[in-house]
Amino acid sequence: MSSFDGRRYQERFDALAASGVDVHGEANFVLGYSPKTVLDAGCGTGRVARELSRHGIEVLGVDVDSSMIQEARRLGPTIPWIHHDLATLELGQTFDVVLLAGNVPIFCPVADRTALIRTCSNHVQPGGVLVAGFELGRGYELAEFDDTIAASGLVLSERFSTWGRDPFEANSTYAVSVAKAPD
Repeated sequence: MSSFDGRRYQERFDALAASGVDVHGEANFVLGYSPKTVLDAGCGTGRVARELSRHGIEVLGVDVDSSMIQEARRLGPTIPWIHHDLATLELGQTFDVVLLAGNVPIFCPVADRTALIRTCSNHVQPGGVLVAGFELGRGYELAEFDDTIAASGLVLSERFSTWGRDPFEANSTYAVSVAKAPD
């Protein structure tokens, strides 16, 4: 069962792009790390993965929502898409960047959030990064995220308030956190 309508969700971003809004902030952010491989964890309709692929990056998209994956497959038929719960994901491979964009931790059931961050952390290759962006004040606090990152063996290295790398401040309502895996 799907809780989203993938086509409708994608139509919103298509309308924004058609009106001149840059809808590739997350992809541009990730490109700053010059990755060769990216796991788009919670890929939705694949908007970010498709843009990264367009830049020659090997991308794998995973989402728990069947409607989102169906739309991702329709729009990006050459990209591998996996319909799976991130809290139990075990791909047997690691990536330069593991990306959790679009409030993925907030959409995850509260009881599974720690598992989600840990399994995603397990897919970061040595020297790689996990990047997570989510709204604050929606039931998932940065302290909890930071504790889970540390327990997963990653080290928080950067934090911003937007995908455009605006500085993070005490009154920020959004956090983009970058956690690095040891070399």
